[in-house]
Amino acid sequence: MDNFSCNNFNSKYTRRDFLTKTSLGLGAVSIASLLNPFSIFGNANTPKKIIENSSGGILGQPHFVPRAKRVIYLFQSGGPSHLDLFDYKPTLNKMNGNELPGSIRGEGRLTGMSSGQNSFPVAGSHFSFKQHGNSGAWMSELMPHTSKIVDELCFVKSMYTDAINHDPAITFIQSGSQFPGRPSIGSWLSYGLGTDNENLPSFVVLVTQGQVGQPIYARLWGNGFLPSEHQGVQFRAGKNPVLYLSNPPGVEPDSRREQLDYLNKLQEMQYDEFEDPDIQARISQYEMAYRMQTSVPEIMDISKEPDYIYDMYGPDSRKPGTFAANCLLARRLAEKGVKFIQLYHRDWDHHGGLPQGLPVKCKETDQSSAALIMDLKQRGLLEDTLVIWGGEFGRTTYSQGRLTADTYGRDHHNKCFTIFMAGAGVKKGFSYGATDEFGYNIAQDPVHVHDFQATLLHILGIDHEKLTYKFQGRRYRLTDVHGKVVREILA
Repeated sequence: MDNFSCNNFNSKYTRRDFLTKTSLGLGAVSIASLLNPFSIFGNANTPKKIIENSSGGILGQPHFVPRAKRVIYLFQSGGPSHLDLFDYKPTLNKMNGNELPGSIRGEGRLTGMSSGQNSFPVAGSHFSFKQHGNSGAWMSELMPHTSKIVDELCFVKSMYTDAINHDPAITFIQSGSQFPGRPSIGSWLSYGLGTDNENLPSFVVLVTQGQVGQPIYARLWGNGFLPSEHQGVQFRAGKNPVLYLSNPPGVEPDSRREQLDYLNKLQEMQYDEFEDPDIQARISQYEMAYRMQTSVPEIMDISKEPDYIYDMYGPDSRKPGTFAANCLLARRLAEKGVKFIQLYHRDWDHHGGLPQGLPVKCKETDQSSAALIMDLKQRGLLEDTLVIWGGEFGRTTYSQGRLTADTYGRDHHNKCFTIFMAGAGVKKGFSYGATDEFGYNIAQDPVHVHDFQATLLHILGIDHEKLTYKFQGRRYRLTDVHGKVVREILA
């Protein structure tokens, strides 16, 4: 018989349940608590009674020794033009205004915004490029601060993706699927690795305020089908950095603590009877919220940062809610052990007026992005922090709409784009992959979005094929059934 029963056990338990809850379960707890005391007990992001993931691995523990402990992902929403920033293509300027050869454009997918064009004129960049550093990396004049640190960076110039429009493309690179509802990268990491600070979430999101362009949806940092305590927590500038965190008027901290203690007792009773993991998730969220009432105001208060730090990040770093201020907050969160820190900056979508619009976005982000990397380095944090900069796709070689001497636009382009990384796990002063002379197709070492995700997880000590979660009868993972680690970029 598979089921067993006795006076002390409900007949619904199986032998597997019994072993998991006694000898095997206790063994897993013992090992995990020795390796990482926050991984099982005292970890607000790992329910106490759920000690294994759906692949049988211990939650809170990497599969092998990680190269990085945390990630800061500077996501540039809208699709920055690789052709005007990183991927120097003099052929474009030589052929400016000429028709893009059909052999280059091929039969690839176009968006509805340019598919009806009768002409596809090549648009040379309005911006000059120079080589920088010992690595000789080509960089646009629009990124003077990043140009100074190219020997810290690892460029991947052969990224490509499946989606050609913003919403599915952003959803794809953030969750591994073009369809909403899957867990985001940060949620997978929270589920698999837990937290290094029980007073802060393992996954924090910072969105630049006052930006226009394509919207940023909260589902991009959602937990999907993972337990709800693994969703990202958005920190906002202002009086209430986390919504609904503060006690209402008249409720003192002692009263709140007493209320939570009684509530936890009731929920534990419910869990003992029904074993619904959502109950444990709810307990974890309540407890985390209580601890965050003290930890969040402290971390968000940057008033004591010295002047030289503000000078490093730029004048916008003194203005709460800006990208620069969020970069500074990202460093503070990294110091406190937050596992995944996601920044979103919008409005890189230049279908027209690119020569006028792109410099604005670069000015908003260039100095603070470079400052974050160097600030982490001077504090010894870059040794175990991976920083990522990039968007959801690239831009077209040809001009969307009319090309003039003063202006041009570029449509979405999913066949190739560039990202860069810095810090733990990746080679310094290194470029991987290449596009053709038009910057339209990949000529060498293609890197799919799933490959990027597999590599990111590998740097954090996770085998992307083993971090799975069973949902509705199927085991899911961030990379779905795809992805390979790009070992050539690993340090």
